[in-house]
Amino acid sequence: MKTRLLSICLVAILLFSVTSCAFFAQPNDQKSDDLTINVYTLNGTTGFGMAKLMNDAKNGSTSQKYDFSVQTDASNVTAALLNGSADIAALPTNAAANIYNKSEGGVVVLAVNTLGCLYLLTNQNETITSFADLRGKTVYVPAQNPTFIFTYLCKQNGLTVGEDITINSSTYAQPAALKDAVASGLVDIAVLPEPMVTIATNTVKNANNGTVLTTAMDLTAEWNKVSAANSLVQGCVVVRRAFLEEHPEAVEDFLNEYKVSIEFLSTDVDAAAQMIVDNGIFTSAPVAKKALPKCNVCFLDGAEMKTAMNTYLGILFGIAPASIGGKLPADNFYYAR
Repeated sequence: MKTRLLSICLVAILLFSVTSCAFFAQPNDQKSDDLTINVYTLNGTTGFGMAKLMNDAKNGSTSQKYDFSVQTDASNVTAALLNGSADIAALPTNAAANIYNKSEGGVVVLAVNTLGCLYLLTNQNETITSFADLRGKTVYVPAQNPTFIFTYLCKQNGLTVGEDITINSSTYAQPAALKDAVASGLVDIAVLPEPMVTIATNTVKNANNGTVLTTAMDLTAEWNKVSAANSLVQGCVVVRRAFLEEHPEAVEDFLNEYKVSIEFLSTDVDAAAQMIVDNGIFTSAPVAKKALPKCNVCFLDGAEMKTAMNTYLGILFGIAPASIGGKLPADNFYYAR
């Protein structure tokens, strides 16, 4: 009788232990089949690195479920992060800092995905080889980040904006509009990002109207001359803090798969360019293929990411504090791996 009673007690204890472990483990179950990560990205360069991951998700070969949304306007991505529609998003680095400040630390930057992709373009009417050649000139630049970056570079090269050089960022505020103006000959000197540079160049070649476009300066190279190398970080990927705290392992899995997706861009350019088009990130595979080497898509995380972003955001703060939300983000803005 005692032996039977002892056996019953042992079974009861074992069942309680198993049930208790299951209960306490449940909140940390990162591999739940019910979890779908909502990922927002922008079309163009900022979204290029997401293409293979989007393809793999379609084919069911990712570690977890993803629901991707490609946006043409960064404000839509910002809104999705703030209202919780997006769990993870790729967007400009200054927009990430803005969201962090607006949401009182509600997002965490996981990695930098794009270094500088801006170039100074001229036509046959101008010969520019350095910033010194820009003295007395008018340069058309897209609004926001490109203007801030170009303003900083002018200052570092001894040019006072408004006196030594004129920056026009209102006539063609959007890169696409400025690209058309350059291709049609309405603008002689302009700052454009890839892949807009490639599109403008191809348009001029196909038109065969006598216009000749020259990439006069790589602004990333110019940045590296006057600031820390690889600190011109224009794009990044962020996660909502609440999602990260609830699903830390899922976020790690995403980062690992995202890194592979970015590395694929340089491994198989033809396939990558087609994936970019197939997933609605860009419209032309040939243009994407030609532009990719000049887009400076990358994967920087950990301490390297933090150092680069701290430098870049500090420079933006010095040029236009409102561009990053009025103050520099605190250390908890950066994801430590």
